Amino acid sequence: MRLKDTGLTAQELKDMVNKYMVETYERYDFIAERAEGMYLYDEEGNAYLDFYGGVAVNSCGNRNPKVIAAIKDQLDDIMHTFNYPYTIPQALLAKKICDTIGMDKIFYQNSGTEANECMIKMARKYGVDNFGPERYHIITAKHGFHGRTYGAMSATGQPDNAIQMGFKPMLPGFDYAEYNNLEDFKSKVTENTIAIMIEPVQGEGGVHPATQEFIEGLRKLCDEKDMLLLFDEVQTGWGRTGAPMAYMGYGVKPDAVSMAKAVGGGMPLAACCATEKVAKEFTAGTHGSTYGGHCVTCAAGLASVTEILDNNLSENAKEMGEYMKQELAKLPHVKEARGRGLLVGCEYDIPIAVEVKHGCLDRMALITAIGDSVNRMIPPLIVTKKQIDELMLIMRASIEDAAAKY
Repeated sequence: MRLKDTGLTAQELKDMVNKYMVETYERYDFIAERAEGMYLYDEEGNAYLDFYGGVAVNSCGNRNPKVIAAIKDQLDDIMHTFNYPYTIPQALLAKKICDTIGMDKIFYQNSGTEANECMIKMARKYGVDNFGPERYHIITAKHGFHGRTYGAMSATGQPDNAIQMGFKPMLPGFDYAEYNNLEDFKSKVTENTIAIMIEPVQGEGGVHPATQEFIEGLRKLCDEKDMLLLFDEVQTGWGRTGAPMAYMGYGVKPDAVSMAKAVGGGMPLAACCATEKVAKEFTAGTHGSTYGGHCVTCAAGLASVTEILDNNLSENAKEMGEYMKQELAKLPHVKEARGRGLLVGCEYDIPIAVEVKHGCLDRMALITAIGDSVNRMIPPLIVTKKQIDELMLIMRASIEDAAAKY
């Protein structure tokens, strides 16, 4: 729908949002009216260079034609049904995902936080059924982020920040250890610990990739202690870090993995995948979802995953991510450029990240800020060097303006 079709002015529509919607987001002062490829367009037709990617969702490009076609084709047959009959998109996508990432089973959900809730429940059910009612403890990483629902929020190792503040008490049974610190994780293990759950790259925590030694050490620790290794790949999954799933780039396989964002190609789709030994704990009545595995979202997911794999977008993510880090390191006040694939962050030596984000917005480019010192770039995986160069010019001007006011 376009603004001209509503009979409203831009300000009237903004006033309507302000009057009727509960606002927990910082609104940008434009209406996102359409999108294509690497660009988002406002109500006046202005193009914004999109290094936000719908928060790492639109990995094969905004409004990818194959994804759009798959959605339209599915709508001609069936939009939604309950999860008792077999449906074709569910089956085809399940095989595609499990065969690609080396997992045995999949459970569909609607969002990343739900996928993590599913994974937490699966791990606890495995612990209780195999070791007894006290085996439910899970260790996660400090500064991690796993979602906004209570289980996922409790797993999020940020007890003193706005994510948890005002919502306590949290769900019991979680402890937090220092990311990339194997010894700290070992120190938190008790006889009741059933799993370790981390992001292969901490996105909301400041774009910190796990080291190879840390990932391998966690796998060994879990094997030695009869624990499960759980990877939250809501943001890192499906090509983002230079491999179909980030763990495949490390050569370490978890017992279960969550995914969302890119897997749906712009539609609300998520999943938890697991090995047979873990997945078998879910039996009739133990978990469910009305919309999980929705026919249209699964059709979109199949098209999205196929586009990512057939066009080798994970390789482009690897190459463009390295190029972006190299170019970011040349910008003024950048203390460190880091990340894995096209999950890239730059940390400044002064707290200007929010100002830089707004400076980029004023210059028609979209990036995110994490705290006051880190900007994050999570563009569609189709991004080119030319578009990265364009962003670097915009960021340089924005950094210089922000630094001058500091």
